[in-house]
Amino acid sequence: MLIGPHRIDPPVILAPMSGITDKPFRRLCRQFGAGLAVSEMTSADRRLWATRKSRRRMDFDDEPAPVSVQIAGYDPAMLAEAARNAVGLGARIVDINMGCPAKKVCSVAAGSALLRDEPLVARILEAVVRAVDVPVTLKIRTGYSRAQRNALRIARLAEDAGIAALTVHGRTREDHFAGAAEHDTVRAVKAAVRIPVIANGDVADAAGARVLLAATGADAVMIGRAARGRPWLFRDVAHHLATGSHLPAVGAAETGTVALAHLQGLHDFYGEPMGVQIARKHLAWYALPWPDAGAFRQAVNHAATAAEQARLTQAFFAGADRRRAAA
Repeated sequence: MLIGPHRIDPPVILAPMSGITDKPFRRLCRQFGAGLAVSEMTSADRRLWATRKSRRRMDFDDEPAPVSVQIAGYDPAMLAEAARNAVGLGARIVDINMGCPAKKVCSVAAGSALLRDEPLVARILEAVVRAVDVPVTLKIRTGYSRAQRNALRIARLAEDAGIAALTVHGRTREDHFAGAAEHDTVRAVKAAVRIPVIANGDVADAAGARVLLAATGADAVMIGRAARGRPWLFRDVAHHLATGSHLPAVGAAETGTVALAHLQGLHDFYGEPMGVQIARKHLAWYALPWPDAGAFRQAVNHAATAAEQARLTQAFFAGADRRRAAA
């Protein structure tokens, strides 16, 4: 799949997830074969750009190309400025967030709340596309509510404005993450436009990615929550799409190796104590399939240093196969 001049191969993309798809996780997913990794959303409000949190979110040095940066806001001029800022920091693709269902985002008329105002959507898309000389992409849901599904109209607005690719999460804002994704709506969007369409929603494994692509006719698949604690999912999906076969399940030894590498990346990027705090949720996701995950989670949540977190992680996965066999 092409996004402007950028070939996305394999067509398997890491979704932007606030508080999760930071630089260490993006780099890890790209190492495991993600064709593209989209950043956490960054606010279009320049008053927030100087905060430590925003500066870290805007750090794209040494990332695999092309760097895709998601921006969020409600004002066309502010979003245009945010796009120019992102390009100046290294973005080669700018993604506009009109899909986030979070209350704190929608309450300021951003994210999926924008889908209720189609004229404003058109003004935003046109302003951002004019502002930068890199491809601009758009992420949406099927509508703001089940009674207000308008993904087809938004898709046509996007194509007319010069949007280079469109991601559709197959749920409305009202649905959040409940229920099954609407494959038929995504398929209708794909049939209605000529630009690449990326399908998002309900991909839990490699077979699910194949089902989603077959059901929607989409050009690529975007994976979000299922990649938490499983960055190798991109490798598995790419292999399955290319060959039809499945790679062996990842065992405790490889899981531990990946978790420790991720842990080191978080500690290096954030330092202590922030890196230790942020690592807790990721370690819980890595441990989830293995016996005694709850006790491990409690232990690493009380670890005060990076060294202690690493020691506990190494010990947990070193004995995970034995504990599973004994269960």
